[in-house]
Amino acid sequence: MADLNALTLKSALAGLAAKDFSAEELARAQVAAIEAANPSLNAFVLVTPDRAIAMAKASDQRRARGEAGPLEGASIGVKDLFCTEGVRTTAASKILGDFVPPYESTVTAQLWRDGAVMLGKLNLDEFAMGSSNETSAFGPVVNPWRGRGSNKPLTPGGSSGGSAAAVAADLCLAATATDTGGSIRQPASFTGTVGIKPTYGRCSRWGVVAFASSLDQAGPIAKTVEDAAILLRSMAGHDPKDSTSLPVESPDFASFVGKSVKGLRVGIPEDYRIEGMPEEIARLWDQGIEWLKAAGAEVKSVRLPHTKYALPAYYIIAPAEASSNLARYDGMRFGLREPGNSLTEVYENTRASGFGEEVKRRILIGAYVLSAGYYDAYYLKAQKVRRRIADDFDAAFLEVDALLTPTAPSAAFGLGERTDDPVAMYLNDVFTVTTNLAGLPGISLPAGLSSDGLPLGLQLIGRALDEGTLFSLAGAMEEAAGFTARPQRWW
Repeated sequence: MADLNALTLKSALAGLAAKDFSAEELARAQVAAIEAANPSLNAFVLVTPDRAIAMAKASDQRRARGEAGPLEGASIGVKDLFCTEGVRTTAASKILGDFVPPYESTVTAQLWRDGAVMLGKLNLDEFAMGSSNETSAFGPVVNPWRGRGSNKPLTPGGSSGGSAAAVAADLCLAATATDTGGSIRQPASFTGTVGIKPTYGRCSRWGVVAFASSLDQAGPIAKTVEDAAILLRSMAGHDPKDSTSLPVESPDFASFVGKSVKGLRVGIPEDYRIEGMPEEIARLWDQGIEWLKAAGAEVKSVRLPHTKYALPAYYIIAPAEASSNLARYDGMRFGLREPGNSLTEVYENTRASGFGEEVKRRILIGAYVLSAGYYDAYYLKAQKVRRRIADDFDAAFLEVDALLTPTAPSAAFGLGERTDDPVAMYLNDVFTVTTNLAGLPGISLPAGLSSDGLPLGLQLIGRALDEGTLFSLAGAMEEAAGFTARPQRWW
């Protein structure tokens, strides 16, 4: 039998349908791989082998009855930001303690409805606040990739570092993730995987632990463009429990992969050619342009003049919303509670010991920009900038169908290299935050290797609700790139 762990989601579904192997065999193979790798990679914060085997057996029974769903028997990992009924959910924070939700997030409920099997909960930056998966209360995730000739442990990116590392290391077929400012796409770029942040409102946020409510969006990380399309089909859909969920039908995203891109117009935003961009990133971007031209797309230069203000605007809006969302963690109703001599002291002690340094930093920034006297100067101004950024995209999409940019300004960097400099860490999001501010879909796909042999990604940005065009373009670029590199197993 072929190595079940090395299968793509599409090939695993085909093998299950052909009865080449059972869902139980697949789940057992994945559980064994996790048990072998997780002590080194720390991708999973909780493995649920008994639940996985039980779900897989139930899946095999449904298939035997002719009741197979679109994801029947596919074993996946779940970012520990999605509430899972009866299974501990922590957002990688001490403050949630051993919180076990009595309900299921809409996204994961839809995956189980379609036959998927849960392997466990994946590590992340605490409350999804970070770009390197080093703020987790469970410790950092280690990237399965290593630089050429080096044993230095590298970051898988963040905040969905566990999701990206698990997919890259073949510990699951695909994984759920979330993206508030690049938390799907940057880890995908760092690990040689595919990640898409859908249009804001395409996937329900109900049951997903909130970071910044106007920016958060769920999406998949997978091994191929088509795999990402398959998983997104099940994750997406209107949810009346989420007031920001869009009342639109989810198309068959996978049907767009392989479509001709001849005649599609792709814009190259010159404002993304930032000072100090590494030469290998610029070269890869130019290579991506050539791939699109060869596939029949038309390429033209466009301007997004307010791009330079995106990062500062994001780091005002996101912490402001975080400070409001995280006010509910007070030690009273669930999670950690530290003793104190008064109600105020209980609040203070619980929040002081329960939140990590980065989360505290963002709560303080958020409280500051929302405070009397600073609201107009910071928060209101940032919202106006956000509107200008969205207007830039609207103007560009009058001329083009999608945009091509780098995903991240570098390949994966070493663990601990940027933890002392929050601003250097925040700059990881320079190419990704704009789509969150404008609510647009963006996909990252692996396009090449750095001089150190590490994955580099390219990003495509599309119009709202036009993920189909992105999947067509990404499919064409994936074929042209022919990216088949895999991390050398060291764990």
